Amino acid sequence: MTSSVLPTPAHTIGPFHGHALPFPGGGDVAPEGHPDAITVHGQVLDGAGAPVPDALLEFWGPGPDGEPPRATGALRRDPATGGFLGRDGIRFTGFGRVPADADGRWAVRTLRPGARGRGAPYLGVCVFARGLTHHLFTRVYLPEPTARLAADPLLTSLAPERRATLVADAEPRGTYRFDIHLQGAAETTFLEFT
Repeated sequence: MTSSVLPTPAHTIGPFHGHALPFPGGGDVAPEGHPDAITVHGQVLDGAGAPVPDALLEFWGPGPDGEPPRATGALRRDPATGGFLGRDGIRFTGFGRVPADADGRWAVRTLRPGARGRGAPYLGVCVFARGLTHHLFTRVYLPEPTARLAADPLLTSLAPERRATLVADAEPRGTYRFDIHLQGAAETTFLEFT
C-alpha cells in the first residue's frame, strides 16, 4: 500500500534553516524611511537554475560612513509571550537574516554601505541551504562607484567573469538585484576564510 502523505521534517534529513531561525523584520535592517536605505533582493538558485526554497541568508554591512555599527539588541520581545515582536525601528545594527520563499526569493532593506580604505563598499552574506554541509560566504558589491570597484583588492584578484558574480545589478529607486547561484556555469564566487 502506498501513501500519499508527504514526508515531514522527522522523515527527512535537515537542517531546516527556515524553521525557528528567521525573526519578524529580519530583512528590515535600515529604519523605515531612512534616506540612505537601499533594497537588495534576488533568488537563491541551484546548479540547474531551480530555486532553493528553504535557504537562509544573513547579511552584515557597515553604515554609510564605512564604519561597522556599534548598536546591539535592536530586537524587541513581547512581554506577554516572550516571542519576538521585531526590530525597534530606530537602531541600525548592520545585521539581517532572511529566509528564501518558495521561489527562492529574498529581500533585505539596509543602509547603503560606505567604503573603508581602498576597497569598494559591500555587504557580507552568509548562505545556509539544504545540501550544504557548511555555510557559504560571499559579498554583494554595489555597481557604483565604478572607480572603487576597479580598485578593490578582492575584485581585482578575480577573473572578469568571476568578478561579475559579486556585483549586483542596479534597478530603479535604490534597488539592486543579486542572485546567488550555488553551482553551475553562473556560480557565485564564494569566499574561504582561514
